[in-house]
Amino acid sequence: MRVVVADDSILLREGVVRVLEDDGFEVVGQAGDAEDLLRKVGAHQPDVAVVDIRMPPNLTDDGLQAAKKIRAEYPGTGVLVLSQYLEESYALDLVADSAEGVGYLLKDRVAEIDRFTESVRRVGSGGSALDPEVVSHLLGRRRREDPLEVLTAREREVLGLMAEGRSNIAIAESLVVTERAVEKHVTSIFSKLDLAPTAEDHRRVLAVLTYVKAIGE
Repeated sequence: MRVVVADDSILLREGVVRVLEDDGFEVVGQAGDAEDLLRKVGAHQPDVAVVDIRMPPNLTDDGLQAAKKIRAEYPGTGVLVLSQYLEESYALDLVADSAEGVGYLLKDRVAEIDRFTESVRRVGSGGSALDPEVVSHLLGRRRREDPLEVLTAREREVLGLMAEGRSNIAIAESLVVTERAVEKHVTSIFSKLDLAPTAEDHRRVLAVLTYVKAIGE
């Protein structure tokens, strides 16, 4: 899987590159600012871009804006955004249109190498990966007409773990249940959210998008 890494901190950028290369990824480009990131993605069209939210030239949300532009102009490139701090509005902005091929993680997760590389791989394959802290904070929000109201407490729990980018096996391990039990919950979630029986990965993305929008309003 081919990756472009963008961060204005050389130390962190090199650390991310080292972690990815050690796990078998091919890092085809590095960038220290948003403009260079867009050039590198345009030149290499990687499977995924790992992007810091705050980068030059303005050091505000330049990385986020570049990530949104990449999603619009290069739909074949997944985007995994890294943030120093928990910024819920940025996460919601990133998945406003679709959760497909997108991720949002706190930078601390880079140190959790297996989870980080799994998130990069999932986003590059068209899936989604949201930081557990983001999911946890958003769970406190409720909307007046909650599309998740039809789900049981356990189904909400499963869907929350799906939003983090976990596979059925990983969800089973986390909840200490069988993979078959998780499969039944996932099937029930699809049915209750009225998601047509198409390719499962596509339905997972739609379910996650419904979840993020519901808890974010």
